[in-house]
Amino acid sequence: MAAPLNIVGPTTVDRPGPDVVDHVCPVPHSPGAVPAVRGRVRDILAEWGLTPDATMDALVVVSELLTNALVHALPPATLRLSRIRVDGHGALRVEVTDAGPILAGDGREAPDPDEHGRGIDIVTALAARCGVRVGTEGITRWADLAAAQHVPDGLTGDRTCPSDQ
Repeated sequence: MAAPLNIVGPTTVDRPGPDVVDHVCPVPHSPGAVPAVRGRVRDILAEWGLTPDATMDALVVVSELLTNALVHALPPATLRLSRIRVDGHGALRVEVTDAGPILAGDGREAPDPDEHGRGIDIVTALAARCGVRVGTEGITRWADLAAAQHVPDGLTGDRTCPSDQ
């Protein structure tokens, strides 16, 4: 029997702007992590008042970005959810940061292209915008989703989705 996952609960992180709340979840490098984290995300999005349709889209994006990090990248992986404003409208930003790609020759088998490779296409189809950012903390893949919810007017600062991120 597999050991139970030790999922660290989301923590509130102070970000620029008076009303910005992020939830950050470190993700164990284990295939069972995705469903466990998806359950936590569902609870967070319910607290934030997202509609069922927006929640389902967000859960698919979370699953795809996390699976990508766990299959194709080095640990650690971290999920961040943020309520933001894009062009005056409420949005949800989903970010997954990992330590970068797995190097060739590391002993892992290459994924079967018939079973893998469509996740980023799914993210692109569901997101209003998405992209990749490389920084000192690793590689972050992000997606902004239209959020059918109320987002406070005080959301400002660097969380407004610059188009080049």
